[in-house]
Amino acid sequence: MLGQIAYALPFLAQGFAVTLWVSLLVVVLSLVAGVMMGVGLVYGPTPLRWVVRIFSDTIRGIPILVLIFFVYYGLPAIGIHLESFWAAVLALTLFKTAQVIEYLRGAVGSIPKGQSEAAMAIGLTFRQRLAYVIFPQAFRRFLPPWINGVTDAVKGSALVSLLGITDLMHAINQVIGRTYEAMPLYILGAVIYFAVNYALSLASRRLERRFSFIRE
Repeated sequence: MLGQIAYALPFLAQGFAVTLWVSLLVVVLSLVAGVMMGVGLVYGPTPLRWVVRIFSDTIRGIPILVLIFFVYYGLPAIGIHLESFWAAVLALTLFKTAQVIEYLRGAVGSIPKGQSEAAMAIGLTFRQRLAYVIFPQAFRRFLPPWINGVTDAVKGSALVSLLGITDLMHAINQVIGRTYEAMPLYILGAVIYFAVNYALSLASRRLERRFSFIRE
């Protein structure tokens, strides 16, 4: 068993690097897009709010696997051809963006309207109200669920192996095809995924305690 693990480690390391790269791209891109669209959902004009709401509800209602296959196999039908890597990143980013929109909407919506009204009363512009009043308070509500969502992005990245991308999961399956020993490698893969997600969960708990309004 130890010999099989030692043989598999170089391959798994390469796959794990791809997993981290996919997860990082998805997290960063979805954060930027989700925050922008979330602000549009909360403060934008009615047409923009409807567009963002339809996008969020539609994407969140589609299974990730279906979304990945739709992007990879469906977009070429309208002339958009993406490599498997970028098709997977796009699909996961779309799904994660819809979640970030809801995180931001909930965080901003939890701020009492009196805060914004008081900022308006002292002459702050819209951007100043967001930067100095709304966002600093909403950040405390936004951060813990967002970090929990990052763990979902890491776990969801395992689905990119279905497009032939050599991530950690695909690397495990490749090694199994050579050694014909599945259980030790699947256990090792589970341990790696657990270690990453458990570290993120610990970070979420610490941040939640740090930014908690009520301390025991």
